[in-house]
Amino acid sequence: MSNRENNKTNTDVILIGAGIMSATLGTLLKELVPDWKITVFEKLDKAGEESSNEWNNAGTGHSALCELNYTVEKADGSIDISKAVKINEQFQVSRQFWSYLVNRNLIRNPQDFIMPLPHMSLVQGETNVAFLKKRFKALSDHPLFQGMEFSDDPIKLKEWIPLIMQDRKVSGPIAATKIDSGTDVNFGALTRMLFDHLKNKNVDVNYKHKVDNIKRTSDGLWEVKVRNDKGEIEYCTAKFIFIGGGGGSLPLLQKTGIPESKHIGGFPVSGLFLVCNNPEVVAQHHAKVYGKAAVGAPPMSVPHLDTRFINNKKTLLFGPFAGFSPKFLKTGSNLDLLASVKPNNVLTMLAAGAKNIPLTKYLIQQVLLSKEKRIKELQEFVPNAKSEDWDIVVAGQRVQVIKDTAEGGKGTLQFGTEVVSAADGSIAALLGASPGASTAVHVMLEVIKKCFPERLKAWEPKIKEMIPSYGVALAENPELFQKIHTSTAETLGLNGKRFGHRNQSIS
Repeated sequence: MSNRENNKTNTDVILIGAGIMSATLGTLLKELVPDWKITVFEKLDKAGEESSNEWNNAGTGHSALCELNYTVEKADGSIDISKAVKINEQFQVSRQFWSYLVNRNLIRNPQDFIMPLPHMSLVQGETNVAFLKKRFKALSDHPLFQGMEFSDDPIKLKEWIPLIMQDRKVSGPIAATKIDSGTDVNFGALTRMLFDHLKNKNVDVNYKHKVDNIKRTSDGLWEVKVRNDKGEIEYCTAKFIFIGGGGGSLPLLQKTGIPESKHIGGFPVSGLFLVCNNPEVVAQHHAKVYGKAAVGAPPMSVPHLDTRFINNKKTLLFGPFAGFSPKFLKTGSNLDLLASVKPNNVLTMLAAGAKNIPLTKYLIQQVLLSKEKRIKELQEFVPNAKSEDWDIVVAGQRVQVIKDTAEGGKGTLQFGTEVVSAADGSIAALLGASPGASTAVHVMLEVIKKCFPERLKAWEPKIKEMIPSYGVALAENPELFQKIHTSTAETLGLNGKRFGHRNQSIS
């Protein structure tokens, strides 16, 4: 028997990358078909270390409560809230699934990954205040956004956001919206919890295993070539593969050679946050406050001042400052971008480059910012911020999808999350970025729908048990939304304020 045959294993499902997406898909499949054999390959030494890590993402629990780029002002001046509604619904799906897991003791201590926290939007200037007022009107009439408040009174704002309003010279209009049903989600902690659960369910999780190649075998299976940290090569075959390797997904998708992988490129964007190291300052702020993106900035660069809960400690982050690195992962190679250019996507990539000169210029400017300049930007939010109270932390790498679209033409830069799958559903990859992790359950249900259509009917009762609103638009069923929102808040412990303004640790 050849050496290759000795190092060959067979499994039902291969998950590449131990991030929130693979964790979610693996957990869903284990509930739907407990006897399927699932194998995970992760190149790092533990789960949730790249894009899912708590220091590498905003942890907003994106539910479009405060992100202004999800509500667009149309030419006639009205506000289009359809994207905000869609993202909010998708986050409710995540909440339902997490509640199901907590109720069945499959994961415990939800406070270790999700905390209640007000979500706010803050704007200055006449035009922006007029926009926020219209946005508030459009959203607060909607059942999914009930409880949203608006104020343009500096005294009220001082009550809501004392740190931001302290010593602020208010020379023109200023306004904010606030909704108390927001959350902070630690996706790193959740990912690690889900992988602990999967290990208990006999899922074979292999850390320090890098997938070098993926190819189709003559019998229609997929084979991955895997290298461990000792340089030893193994082969593993499966009927179904999910590539959930964050920025590393695109190069692996290209290796599959499926027609759907052609004419797709990736544009890496890196980020930095300022993190407050002064507990007294941290104690004065208790919200996620989103502003408006600078002209020419990518949507994921919307400035925000976030209360975060990391390792059961309250912290304060400001950012993100966008940057550029040719790496597709934080632990990637400087050749990643160059290596992703293929004969089938070179024109798409060149077209994107030509179209996005302002974005490239913006990213270069951001890379060159000194700490002093970053602190100056922070002072727009926190007027009396002091440089010595803040440290710089490098956030995760995001790879935005570039593809040819009917609306945008050749080389359109996509801001969002995208699933690419083979026509026969035997392989799927997740590309893109925000709102990513927050909508992981919805996105992985889409993967299941696309890749296992013949099993969907049989699986539906179980899916509905896990996600009671499955197949129903919550926006059109306010009573069901209310019921689900209340019960998930109860299960996940989101009703009581577990942190006071002044507290530094969970009481």
